Amino acid sequence: MARTNFKDGYVSVNGLNMYYEIHGRGQPLVLLHGAFSAIGTSFGELLPRLSETRQVIAFELQAHGHTADIDRPLSLEGMADDTATAIKQLRMERADIFGYSMGAGVALQVAIRHPDVIRKLVLASITYTMSGIHPGLMEGLGNMTPEMMHGSPWHEEYLKIAPHPEDFARLFAKKTQMDRQLQDVPAESIRAIKAPTLLIIGDSDLVRPEHAVEMFRLLGGGVFGDTPAGLPNSQLAILPGTSHTMLASRTELLVPMITSFLDAPMPESKGD
Repeated sequence: MARTNFKDGYVSVNGLNMYYEIHGRGQPLVLLHGAFSAIGTSFGELLPRLSETRQVIAFELQAHGHTADIDRPLSLEGMADDTATAIKQLRMERADIFGYSMGAGVALQVAIRHPDVIRKLVLASITYTMSGIHPGLMEGLGNMTPEMMHGSPWHEEYLKIAPHPEDFARLFAKKTQMDRQLQDVPAESIRAIKAPTLLIIGDSDLVRPEHAVEMFRLLGGGVFGDTPAGLPNSQLAILPGTSHTMLASRTELLVPMITSFLDAPMPESKGD
């Protein structure tokens, strides 16, 4: 199928040549992929549907996909700074951002560090504290080796598109080190987010459902909406029958949910 209104290229940000693709036309929506992944493996099914009604800008983050690594650690904060700079360089005044898994962690940091570039925020499979992940999962991931991923869709895609396919073990080591150094995000930082936010998890995700509800409350949710105050600016969705790796492919659930959220009018500013 021919891709219409398609463009790809690289944008120079903070010493990194970051790959991007632009699909469609309309209100800008930035996509940020998961760890060890790229545009295709994270959003191969979802991106074409979302680009039917908006301009979708999909980035490949440091050391992922077509974006070569540079001599600096991998961190959510660094990738967030890259993303915010790229949004400005591509002349998007304010963009909606949809982040999945690691990309959701990056998107959350964009909202905290660079709120001026965000209109609305969609965070899929996100935690703000390490306790939000099911017990034992991170320890198990920390004991993995890069060879355990050989033959997986993520490794196969990396071998096909990475500028230096031999660097997969380096990416794996950097991601493992990043995970070991992850810090909890203070609850005050979540409360301070002004952008309307849609939280999405699978009912069998790596995120504990209780944690998603906690985060939703920090964003102003979990209230009785049939009052004069009305519905909160943020929303929570738990996809039925959905694991972590399945989530981004549940297009039949995600597309109407995301487009309805993004198309709704922005709430009136209450001022400070």
